Amino acid sequence: MSAADFLFAPEVQKLLMVAYAAPQESLSSSELSRRSKLDLADAVRTLEHLVGSGIFQRHKPKAEEAETFSIDRAFIFHDELRNIALKSFAAAEPVRTMLRGKFKDSVVRAFVLAEDEDGTLELLVVHGQSIPDEATLAAACKKLSKNIHRHLKVHVISNARFNSLTPRDGLMPKPAALEIIKVGETKAQLPVERVGLLQSAKKKLATLSRSSA
Repeated sequence: MSAADFLFAPEVQKLLMVAYAAPQESLSSSELSRRSKLDLADAVRTLEHLVGSGIFQRHKPKAEEAETFSIDRAFIFHDELRNIALKSFAAAEPVRTMLRGKFKDSVVRAFVLAEDEDGTLELLVVHGQSIPDEATLAAACKKLSKNIHRHLKVHVISNARFNSLTPRDGLMPKPAALEIIKVGETKAQLPVERVGLLQSAKKKLATLSRSSA
């Protein structure tokens, strides 16, 4: 198995998703198995590979407690692997799947704005003509948060509001932000721009002038 195949094997992704969702925690193999929904034997076997690769570190048990495992921040490619995890299987992909599934008729664009040290993801959702139902979105985010073991902080704004954001606005996506849904990737329709009163009057005058000529 190549390094790439190993890193993106389903068992590895599931364990990394759990570990990066709780980077401060040290978890037993049984707890990692439970959270990742992996068979315990598969979890233990994969953990041995992760420890041997330097991605995880093993913690010796105290008294009768079980040994535990956690992300090894000293791993030479820790930052790169963490970014890959955030942008794919650990966070962005589950959020993208949820929004494109349940809210494909309303969400025009979506961004992962940031992730804090506690693993909380700040999301920006831009809606089109239709607005996502607040209760339905809240319930979907709560369920997803439980599944990926991360808190979600969600901002929902209109496309017009998004287009009016300035660099000083806190919701303006920074260069490090990740756009997880782009315009055209869902069935959501952009709002029809309203024509200003002055522009509308000019068009009517032009039409009248052509008619009387």
